[in-house]
Amino acid sequence: MRFIDWLKPGIRVKRYLVFGIFGILLIAFGLNELVTHRVYDPLYKIFFIFLNITGAFVIYVSTTEAMKSIIALVNSGYIKVSLDNRKIENLIYEKRLLVKGPKIVVIGGGTGLSTMLRGLKYYTSNITAIVTVADDGGGSGDLREDLGILPPGDIRNCILALADTEPLMEELLQYRFKDGRLKNQSFGNLFLAAMDGISENFEDAVQKMGSVLAVTGKVLPVTLENMKLSAELENGNVVEGESNIPEEAVKQKSRIKKLSITPENAKPLKDALLAISEADAIVLGPGSLYTSIIPNLLVKEIASTVRKSNALKIYISNIMTQPGESDNFKVSDHIKTIQKYGGKDIVECVVANVDNISDRVKGKYLQDGSELVEIDKDKLDKMGIDLVKANLIKINKDYIRHDSDNLAEVIIETIMEKKLLYDRKKIIEYMYLSQRIKSREK
Repeated sequence: MRFIDWLKPGIRVKRYLVFGIFGILLIAFGLNELVTHRVYDPLYKIFFIFLNITGAFVIYVSTTEAMKSIIALVNSGYIKVSLDNRKIENLIYEKRLLVKGPKIVVIGGGTGLSTMLRGLKYYTSNITAIVTVADDGGGSGDLREDLGILPPGDIRNCILALADTEPLMEELLQYRFKDGRLKNQSFGNLFLAAMDGISENFEDAVQKMGSVLAVTGKVLPVTLENMKLSAELENGNVVEGESNIPEEAVKQKSRIKKLSITPENAKPLKDALLAISEADAIVLGPGSLYTSIIPNLLVKEIASTVRKSNALKIYISNIMTQPGESDNFKVSDHIKTIQKYGGKDIVECVVANVDNISDRVKGKYLQDGSELVEIDKDKLDKMGIDLVKANLIKINKDYIRHDSDNLAEVIIETIMEKKLLYDRKKIIEYMYLSQRIKSREK
């Protein structure tokens, strides 16, 4: 297409925009004289009324002609507009179905939580992630110390997991600087720190970042207070700092006896309590038992609100034991520990892995003191905990992670069958929806 072909309609658009501004000025001047200066002379009144009518006519003409010029640009191919009714219909259908999805509250922190969220967003848009703010290690710890803000790392990962954004944007926000004073610092953490600087508080900053990245659902810090974690070991020593606890437990060869937070009466966000009380399902984990899940339950009213909720209370068991936190723990041991801090009715159902791993990967983890978490069904039955078995393992570069797709399917099926009593047709509809959305994104 020749330059001159779209130059003329392009010039006309600009010309009529200027013409429209002139019309606005005529109306503004006429109203100003009539209202502000209160013109009493009938001739002058007629003149300024005519001025307003002229201004309105000018705006009408400019708008009409500008639209004609824009249509000419579209027809010439300079502006490309694609209206696929089929795609629009599918998008509307998907959005409507996601809005009708179950209200799910997930509580935890670490990479396990964000991994699960990546799968859940394909089934429902009614997701609220309540994230721990006890992290004091790595880049988050540095920003916490330097700027006095709450640790952004886990929250950043959850926002990105729920975001509807381009892969390049996600890659940018996950980028870590390799040299200089910002070495090992994540750009996403800096972005959230900058957002905190122009917001009323950290909660507002998180919501603004979520809006920028078109997040499905909500991400909430469990508290806005400067929460710190400490643990008393069985040998009597007290370890302070989330990042130090498992390391010192291994070093001192002593289990964690008691976990606590300061301030002891840290207040939760009201939106977090509201989401818990209105939820269809509350999911604890997956994540580090003592440093990702339990810290949330120690925040005032969180555990009690979970217990009072009519939601289905699900725990996602870790696949591997974690040195310094859950050495030799079976599934029932994880739940007993959660009950110790959250109360007996904090968990009703557990989703546990039955998938196996190769001897090579198993040997690598054994060297670090980690092994597959064993399912002790007899003890779970005695505790009155429903067990849901599933293949949940996904191995990436010899690292064991939860398979976000399989885990999300299991969670949705469990919620619908045990809580919402949806018929099989509805479950299949959601499964079909998730596959369609994921295939479209690829």
